[in-house]
Amino acid sequence: MTRTRIVLPLILGLAALPAAQADFVGLNISAYTWSPDISGSVKTGSDSKIRLQNDLGYKDDNSTGLSISLEHPVPALPNVRYQTIDMSSSSRTTGSTIQFNGNSFTGTINSTLDLSHQEIVLYYEMLDNWINIDLGLDLKMFDGEVGVSDGNNSSRVTIDETIPMLYLSARVDLPFTGFYVGANLQQLSLGDNSAEDTTLLIGYESNSGLGIEGGFKTFTLDLNDAGSSNLDSNLEYDGLFLNGYFHF
Repeated sequence: MTRTRIVLPLILGLAALPAAQADFVGLNISAYTWSPDISGSVKTGSDSKIRLQNDLGYKDDNSTGLSISLEHPVPALPNVRYQTIDMSSSSRTTGSTIQFNGNSFTGTINSTLDLSHQEIVLYYEMLDNWINIDLGLDLKMFDGEVGVSDGNNSSRVTIDETIPMLYLSARVDLPFTGFYVGANLQQLSLGDNSAEDTTLLIGYESNSGLGIEGGFKTFTLDLNDAGSSNLDSNLEYDGLFLNGYFHF
C-alpha cells in the first residue's frame, strides 16, 4: 500500500540517527487482539438510516493490530508510533428491507463493514518517571468500505479518510512491582464530524522488557457526508483487549 511505503521509511530513517546524538533509543514492538461489540448506523444520501444490529445483524467481532514505536532523546524531534489495525467485519441477516446507496435490498442480505486503518502517532514525552505523560498528534488513515448485497443487487461505498486526532497517554508505574495502570485518549471534533479512541488498561512489564497488558477499549466514529459517497455514519466499537509487547 502506498501509505505503508511512505511511513515505514520515516520510521527507519529516525531509527538510523547516529547513536552519538542520544544516550539511548527505545523500540517497542507489540501485537494485540480486541473483541468489540459493534453498534450504530450508516446511511447514504437521502436513504433511510440502517441500524447495524437490528437491520444487518451485527453483534461482536474480533480485531487485531500490530505496532512499532520509536522513542529517542532528540528534543526537537517527536517520538513515532506506526500501527496497522484490522477492523473488517461481515454479517448476514434475513427478513429486512433496506435502502443503501440508492438501491433496495431485501431477503437474505450480506454486508461488510471495514474500518481498517493505519496510524501514525507523533508525540513528545511531557513527563517520564514513575508517572509518564505523552502528548501529540494521531493521524488515522482509513482505507475501508461499507458493502451490501442480496441475490439481485450489490453496492458498496468506500471510506477513504485521514483523521487527525489529539493524542494523550498517561501511565502510572506501581513501585517495585512491574505493574502499571494507564489510559490513552485520541479525540477529534470538527463541525458535525467527530471521532474518539479511548483505552483504559493495566499491565505488567518484566525486567527483560517483555510485557502484557489488557483492559477496555472504545472507538466511535461520526461522519456526515463523508467523501464523494455522501456516507453518514454513527459507529461504536467497545470491548476487552489484550496486548503483548517487547520493549528494548
